[in-house]
Amino acid sequence: MKPYIVIGAGPMGLCTVRRLAEQSLPVIGIETHSDVGGLWDINSPTSTMYDSAHLISSKGMTEFDGFPMGDDVATYPRHDEMAKYLRDYARQNGLYDLYRFNTRVDHVEPRGAGWQVTVTCGDKTEVIDCAGVLLANGTLHKPRHGQFKGHFGGEMIHSSEYRSADIFAGKRVLIIGCGNSACDIAVDAVHRAHSVDMVVRRGYYFLPKFVAGIPTDTLGGKIRLPNRLKQIVDGTLVRLISGKPSSFGLPDPDYKMYESHPVVNSLFLHHIGHGDIKVRPAIEQLTAEGVEFSDGKKAEYDLILEATGYTLHYPFIDEKYLNWQGDAPALYLNVFTPHFDNLFVMGMVEASGLGWQGRDDQAQLVADFIRAREDGSPAAEKLMQKVRAEAGQRVDGGLNYLKLARMAYYVHKADYLDAMASERKRLTQKPLLNGA
Repeated sequence: MKPYIVIGAGPMGLCTVRRLAEQSLPVIGIETHSDVGGLWDINSPTSTMYDSAHLISSKGMTEFDGFPMGDDVATYPRHDEMAKYLRDYARQNGLYDLYRFNTRVDHVEPRGAGWQVTVTCGDKTEVIDCAGVLLANGTLHKPRHGQFKGHFGGEMIHSSEYRSADIFAGKRVLIIGCGNSACDIAVDAVHRAHSVDMVVRRGYYFLPKFVAGIPTDTLGGKIRLPNRLKQIVDGTLVRLISGKPSSFGLPDPDYKMYESHPVVNSLFLHHIGHGDIKVRPAIEQLTAEGVEFSDGKKAEYDLILEATGYTLHYPFIDEKYLNWQGDAPALYLNVFTPHFDNLFVMGMVEASGLGWQGRDDQAQLVADFIRAREDGSPAAEKLMQKVRAEAGQRVDGGLNYLKLARMAYYVHKADYLDAMASERKRLTQKPLLNGA
């Protein structure tokens, strides 16, 4: 039997390899770096991690079920603690032997009923014939740059290039963007830079990492509220805890809670309130010395850092195979492609509080599907019929997500987990015997 190829050794790739192996399916993991960890291994050539980076979700809401992080690990672990956790996970589950490291995927192409994957290791190129391909190479690799009029004569970098706050020493700094990385980096810059300005073009919901000593993402009642009601309740609580952003000179969000990803940072509003970070409106144009803003004001800078996010990027496969539409592939449950029953996009999903277990649920669903299909189960074909009919329909819980590229693959956590569980149940249930 030909192997299945899993591309990537981050948390998504690792749990995918694990679940395929548990189903006795032949699997080969391919990883560019020399070790597992993906984004969280700061030494990986594909990592966009920076020295001060920590989880924005708490460890209890992030870890894999049955493999908890140690008591000595901080509530919001640093990147090196996460890399160690993933290496331990790989060793615990015997995954190292299933990977080819220092190997780059160059091309993925359908061939007959299967696929051909062209890889390079050192100076050797090889074509692997495989039964199927699972893309788990991550979503935070290709920087998205802003389009600006004019030209800046100083240093201008993207947050993907940022590693240490040393680059800010004594400089007049402008940070473009206000997502989680932007706010983290702004807090870093405050302690080294001469001044820190920040372009904030739209409103955000801001959450501290702790409330009454408890991780914020663990709060909430045991009774599941209707999605719309939860938006209202949680939005009200956020305003009570953090106040209105406009109180800090920031735009107020013109959308409801959970319709975009919130910023989780305990220090950002603190530094704005102390004048350490100055809020600026949209950029009208760049100048040789700095920036002219939409309010007509000008400022000079030594360094401009774009924290403008990332673009989905699967450079080794033609977009047509992924049913790409707009900013992202149009898939069923963010995983299944309508044109192939042996090509899967793993980890192209974001949701508030989904954690790595939510991604492991993805891996288990796909492994169950492949096993069912290999065994000739009618349930696999029934799922593919649904995939072909419903690809691109989002599990949004009825929420009106912002029309942003980064939100193109956002889902509602509870509804998404329920949908995956329902599909797994249909794939794994035993058919009733006649007369039973």
